[in-house]
Amino acid sequence: MPHFFINSKSVQGNEIEFSEDYKHLVKALRLRTGEKLLLIDENGIQYETRVKEIKSETVLVDIETSYPSTRELDFELNLAQSPLRSDAQGLVVEKATELGVSTLWPVYTDNCALAKDVIAKKIEKWQKIMVESSKQCERAKIPTCEGMTTLEKVVEGFDRVIAFCERTDFPLKNYLCEKPIVKGEKILVIVGPEGGFSEREFEFFDKTGIVKASLGELILRAETAVIVGLGNIIYERNN
Repeated sequence: MPHFFINSKSVQGNEIEFSEDYKHLVKALRLRTGEKLLLIDENGIQYETRVKEIKSETVLVDIETSYPSTRELDFELNLAQSPLRSDAQGLVVEKATELGVSTLWPVYTDNCALAKDVIAKKIEKWQKIMVESSKQCERAKIPTCEGMTTLEKVVEGFDRVIAFCERTDFPLKNYLCEKPIVKGEKILVIVGPEGGFSEREFEFFDKTGIVKASLGELILRAETAVIVGLGNIIYERNN
């Protein structure tokens, strides 16, 4: 069941009165008195509630139970990705959110499919996709889509950086077995454009010690590489 985000200040005793998503709940979903609602606040506390009253601008619910949400990874997973055209990029943003990414950095690479001005105009749209996807998959926190950046700027401040590359014979699984992810670790994953990384960018990876990891023998589209790569990292951490 999708949940909806509220502010903890809306919680008063055993009731919550909130205005967030009011139009969507009442007009689009046709919320009715007596229906159940799943709510979550900025502290990651999840509330199972039942609608008590629908007012002119707010919804009043009774809290049936509350508990800390467990819908987050125990390490910080971040994505730096060269934006793709149209629906493919929307898919990337949606699935990255579902897979627990904390922050998405749109990176302008040498072979990027979109112009800089187009990327800048899309940031707000991608952030909205993150919000809606977070509701759908019951994430405790909404991830952030940052402004456009470059590889040189984005790689600073992480415990490790992994670039998914076709031109390497070092499997991601082998790397993660050699150096398992630990709780609380801050990881950045880099995924390039459909045209792949340039020679200059490969030289940058080598110069800065960024790990170049393969996702297997098959050639994957960029959006598929995001899903497969992030999924494999989470799988190896959990197992």
